Parts: sequence; structure tokens; C-alpha cells
Amino acid sequence: MIDQLVANIKKKGNPIVVGLDPMLSYIPETIKAKAFAECGETLEGAAEAICQYNKGLVDAVADLVPAVKPQIAMYEQFGVPGLLAFQKTVAYCKAKGLVVIGDVKRGDIGSTSEAYAVGHLGNVQVGSKTYAPFDEDFATVNPYLGSDGVKPFLKVCAANDRGIFVLVKTSNPSSGEFQDRLIDGKPLYEIVGEKVREWGEELLGECGYSKVGAVVGATYPEMGERLRKIMPKTYILVPGYGAQGGKGKDLVHFFNEDGLGAVVNSSRGIIAAWKQEAYTSFGEDGYADAARAAVLAMKEDIESALAGR
Repeated sequence: MIDQLVANIKKKGNPIVVGLDPMLSYIPETIKAKAFAECGETLEGAAEAICQYNKGLVDAVADLVPAVKPQIAMYEQFGVPGLLAFQKTVAYCKAKGLVVIGDVKRGDIGSTSEAYAVGHLGNVQVGSKTYAPFDEDFATVNPYLGSDGVKPFLKVCAANDRGIFVLVKTSNPSSGEFQDRLIDGKPLYEIVGEKVREWGEELLGECGYSKVGAVVGATYPEMGERLRKIMPKTYILVPGYGAQGGKGKDLVHFFNEDGLGAVVNSSRGIIAAWKQEAYTSFGEDGYADAARAAVLAMKEDIESALAGR
């Protein structure tokens, strides 16, 4: 699947990932009103509103971007109906030719980790039949239980041509409380980066990049530069662009000389663009067109930064 991601990036001419992280406050009143009329002000109604909102967004940007990243927590908050909305969103995005990165941040051990891996990236056997429950192309994985928590994902990735992005240096302000701690003089995030490189050595795609990627926040460009050198064949998923403060100039060192090696995520900066001053002219009902305009602006910002490096 890393080969498909790289192919999509080359085809679309940019590394943008749209984070499909819906909140009811982002969804225009007309969409919510229709969903509530059909399903009531219920969890099912919320899930229906999310599905319709996501479809509008995906239809508006599918020709522009290579991938999307739905954050499962935004769906789980609506219980089982929310998880069904997550599943439907994944299927709709894949039908549009988009690579889907399931932002699920799973991290456990043994049979539990294997079950997570199978549920999100693999196939589960039910009697004589086989099913791909959520069917994402990639999943995010928390490595802080060690190799026991990651190896089941590696096994499923190898068997199903899927991939993972391992949390290495996250974009949130308090990440340094643990990730920056020195161990024998070396920051913990560098040690994790070395393990990511090691885990990925046996899972290289034809494109030369590994199926084992890393998450490194745009808010820490200097650390990103160091990690790029530690993990030369690793694709880096870069959150933190836009709403969290990351800009195109912060991204330069996340990329290799071939212009590849990273994908950049923006969530509410795109999907809730209609709420921003720069895009208020689109109005609520133009939320999808506002999202498209935000993608184009982000594309220009990244292109300009990479051209000037």
C-alpha cells in the first residue's frame, strides 16, 4: 500500500492528507436538520449527519489529494452508530480512489494487538467466510508498549499489503514530557525512530519506502530534520499543519531530496474552513467549496516552501 500512496502523491502532485475529524459544530445546520428529520436527535441522527458531511467534503477534494485520515475518536463519541459512520466513510473514500489512513492510535500487546491489527488492516474469519472489518490502508500505532505491541501489526501489514504510522514525535505541546526525555544522552523519540527504521527494513515497497511509517509533528521542524536522517526510507506523516500552527516553511526537512518521504495532514483547517474568516464568503452551504479552496491554498504553501529550500 505504500506504493499506492506514493503513486497517488505523484499523480495528484502534492502530499496533502485531509483529516476527516468531524464535530457536530463543524456541520452546517441544513445537513444536521435533514439528518435529524430522518433519524431524530439521536446517535443515529448524528452519524447520518457526519456521513453526509464527509461525502460532501470527499467529493470536493478527491481529485486534489492523495489520501484522507479519519480520526476514529470523532466517530466513537457517537457510539456504535458513529463507528458505522466511520466504516462507511472509509468505504466511500476508497471508492473514490483515496488512500485511507485510519487514525486509531492503537497500542497493546499479544492477542489484543493482533485483534486491533486484524480489525483495522486485516481480515477476520467468520465460519467459512472472511471479512475486512474496517478495511483502512494504514493505521496509526502507539509504540510505547514496545515491540510486543507493534509486531502483530507488522505481520498483518506483510500479509495484506497494508501499512502503519508509528507515533514518534507528536505535535501536541506536552509531548516532550516523555518523548524528549534523555536516555543515555539520546532523546526517546530518536530511539523510537531507530526502531521504526529497524521494523521497516523487511517491509520495503517497490518505491523504495517502507510500509512502516512515522508520525512526526510539523510543530517540531528541527526534530523532524534529525528524524528524517535517522529514517531515510520511512514515510513521515506530519500532523500539526494549519490550526496547530505548522506552516509550509516548517515542512521542508521532512522531505527527502526526491521530493517524497512525507505526507502532511490538515484537519479542521480544511474540513471547517467555512468557519474561518478567509472563507466566510462561501457560507455554510458552501462548506465543501471552502474546503477545496483551503486545500488549494495549502498546496500552494507547500509547493512554495519546497521550491525555496
